[in-house]
Amino acid sequence: MEKREILKRVFGHEDFREGQEQLVDELLGGHDVLGVMPTGAGKSVCYQLPALMLEGVTLVVSPLISLMKDQVMALKASGVAAAYINSSLTPGQQAEAIRRAAAGAYRIIYVAPERLNMPQFLAFANQAQIPLLAVDEAHCVSQWGQDFRPSYLHIAEFVHGLPRRPAVGAFTATATRRVRDDIIKLLDLEEPLCLSTGYNRPNLHFTSVKPTNKFTMLCSFLDTMPGECGIVYCNTRRTVEEVTGKLTLNGYSATRYHAGLSDAERHANQDDFQYDRAHIMVATNAFGMGIDKSNVRFVVHYNMPRDLESYYQEAGRAGRDGEPAECLLLYSGQDVITGRWMIEHGDENPDLTPAEREELTRRDLERLRQMAFYATSRRCLRHFILSYFGETDAKETCGNCSVCQGEPFEVDTGRARQPKPAQARAIAREERRMRKAARGPETALSAWERALLDSLKTLRTLLAARAHAPAYTVFSDASLVDMVKKRPATLDAFLDVSGVGQAKQQKYGQVFLRVIRDGMEPNEALAQETDDGPGRLWTEEEEQALRGEFQRGETLKEMAQKHHRSTGGIRKRLRTLGLGE
Repeated sequence: MEKREILKRVFGHEDFREGQEQLVDELLGGHDVLGVMPTGAGKSVCYQLPALMLEGVTLVVSPLISLMKDQVMALKASGVAAAYINSSLTPGQQAEAIRRAAAGAYRIIYVAPERLNMPQFLAFANQAQIPLLAVDEAHCVSQWGQDFRPSYLHIAEFVHGLPRRPAVGAFTATATRRVRDDIIKLLDLEEPLCLSTGYNRPNLHFTSVKPTNKFTMLCSFLDTMPGECGIVYCNTRRTVEEVTGKLTLNGYSATRYHAGLSDAERHANQDDFQYDRAHIMVATNAFGMGIDKSNVRFVVHYNMPRDLESYYQEAGRAGRDGEPAECLLLYSGQDVITGRWMIEHGDENPDLTPAEREELTRRDLERLRQMAFYATSRRCLRHFILSYFGETDAKETCGNCSVCQGEPFEVDTGRARQPKPAQARAIAREERRMRKAARGPETALSAWERALLDSLKTLRTLLAARAHAPAYTVFSDASLVDMVKKRPATLDAFLDVSGVGQAKQQKYGQVFLRVIRDGMEPNEALAQETDDGPGRLWTEEEEQALRGEFQRGETLKEMAQKHHRSTGGIRKRLRTLGLGE
C-alpha cells in the first residue's frame, strides 16, 4: 500500500502533519533521522508508518514500561500486530514474545534498552530482518538532558553488532542544541536529516500564579474542570501524599504516584488513571514520561520544576489530542530554595570528573534561574518558552496565556479551603465553559451537539470497559467531536472521521452509527452488539488469562463473569484455542 493509504487506513488521518512526511520518506529510504517534535505532534507515526511498509520487524527502544504498554495497546486497537519486551513480563513471557517475533508474528516490537543485550534477544536480533530501529525519548542518551539514562549509551553498540545496520530514527520532544548534538554523536547517527517542527502548542493555555494558599487555589481550579482528567505534579513524595490526602478528603477522584510506593501500588494507581477510574493523578516527575493518554485536559505544577525542559515536557502531557487544555503553575519563593537544595545535594554520577560535576551543577543552577524567570514573567509566557528553545521569531504576544489575558499573578486565596457547595461548583463550571468557548471546537457546539457528544463519550466508556482498555484507545475526544460535526450515516462516511481507520471502522462503526444516525441511547446501542461481535475482539492478554483460568479448572460461569461475556462466548473461544471440546 502507498503511504497515504496506510496513514488513513491504519491511523485514520487524511494527511500528514508538519514534518511527518519528510521523516517518513527518509526512513523508508534507509536514512537516519533526528526528529524534534513537541508532544502531540505525531512522532510515533513517523516510525510506525514506515514499519508497516518495510519488510521485517521494526524495533522501538523506549524508556518506560507505561509508554510501551500504551503504544502497543493503541497499535493493536488499530489492527497492527505489536508487542513489548520489558521487565514487567516474566522470563517465560519474554521468551514467548521473542519466539513469536522470530516466527514473524509482529511488525513492531517495543523494547527497553536494558533488554537489548539479553542473550536471547541478541540471538533473535541477529537472525531477524530489522530494517528500522527507532529511539523514542532520545534525549535520554545525553547527560546534559533532563532525563539522562545510562542504558541509552549502549544502543549504538547494539546497532553496530547487527549483521546489517538498519536505518536509525531518533525522536524527542525537547532538546537544546547541546542535547541534539549529543544525540547524533552518542547514537552514532549517519548524516541524519535533522528536523524540528517547532515547540509551539497553540491548544495549551499557560498560567503562572503566586497564590497565598496553594491548595485552595488548586481546588478552585479543579472546580472549573469537573469530570476532566489531569495531572498534579509535586516536587517531593511528602507533598504528593499531603495533596492526595486533602483532595480525597474534599471529594475529588484522585490517586498518587511516586518512587516510594510499591511496584504493585504504582501500577494499580497508574491503571486507575489510565482507565479513568481516578480523574486526578498526583505525582512526582517519576510519573508520565511518554504517557500516551490523549484526554488529559490539564496539568498543574503544584511546585515549580527545576528547569524549563522538564516543565514543558510535563505540561505537554495535556491536550495530546489537539483539544484545548490548561497548564497551571503555582509558584512560591520556597520552590526556588528547594530546587537549589536538590541540585546541590543530588546524587552524584561517579562516571563524571570533578570538573564535569561542577559544570553540571552550574548549568542546573542556571536552568533553575531561567525557570524562576518564567514563573514570574510579566511578558507572554508562550513567547518566553519558545525563545528559550531557540525560536527567536516567536510572536511577542499569544493571547492564550495569563499574562496576555491580563490575569493577576499574585492571588489572595484567603483561608484554608472548605468543601465547596454544589451550587458554587455549578457556577464555577459554567464560568469555565464560557472562558473556553472561544478557544476549542468542542465548546463551540450547540446544545444539541453537546448532548450527542456526551452520549458518544458514554458509549466510548462502555466499550472501553467491555474491552478492559482505556477509553482514549477507542477514540480520542477530537475524533468524537469530529463525529458530531460530520454526523456520518454510513460505514463509508464513518471512515471519513478523523482518527477512524479501517480496523476501528469495522470494530466500532455500527454501534456508533446507532447513536449518531438512529438516535439510540448508548446502552441500547450496545445491547444490539452480538456477544463476540464488533467491539468484543479478544486480545492476546485476555486469551492468556483465559488459558490460565481454564488450566486452573474454573467454571464457564466464573470465566464469563471475569471477562464480561456469555458462557457461550467463553466456550467458543476455548474451542478456538484448542482447549474445549
